[in-house]
Amino acid sequence: MRRAYLLAAGLVALALSYGIAAAGPGEAPFGLAWGPVDEVPRPLRVDREANLTALYYPRGQGPATGPATAEVVLVVCRDEGLQQVVWVGVPLDGAALKAARRTIHDEGVRRYGEPGPGPLPDSELWPDGRALLASREVTDGRRELVMTAVGPGYAACSRTHRAATGHPAGAHVADLLGDADR
Repeated sequence: MRRAYLLAAGLVALALSYGIAAAGPGEAPFGLAWGPVDEVPRPLRVDREANLTALYYPRGQGPATGPATAEVVLVVCRDEGLQQVVWVGVPLDGAALKAARRTIHDEGVRRYGEPGPGPLPDSELWPDGRALLASREVTDGRRELVMTAVGPGYAACSRTHRAATGHPAGAHVADLLGDADR
């Protein structure tokens, strides 16, 4: 049990060193920049809806590096460029899940200050509303931590998306988290 705790804490710390929480003010995670995108690594899958293009990278491809990473999704808006990065962690449970969540929480506090309650049960939203930590259940009862960060043009992108589709851009992350009512 202690070994699983230490392994999970180490994996998450490593992922955070290079991942979603590593972004400073004005920077997107993974060394990317918010805004126009000239070049991105080739994704495994691409989804398009109205003004959004989602680029999916499974573990080991593009920005989805690190042993604690299951998947990374980059959301590119037609006019605003890169405006959302979604990190999905590997499935965990018990002490390993608790340790991973605590490590991410602590790093978020160090970088962004104390979070408030998020829009979902057991989620956290950082003060400026541009970073969210939540989790979702996977089929075997374990949970995947999900962290999303949005860029400064996200609100405008979401308004354009709502005008074209009837739902905000954030509905897609709500779907990912299993919250169909949001």
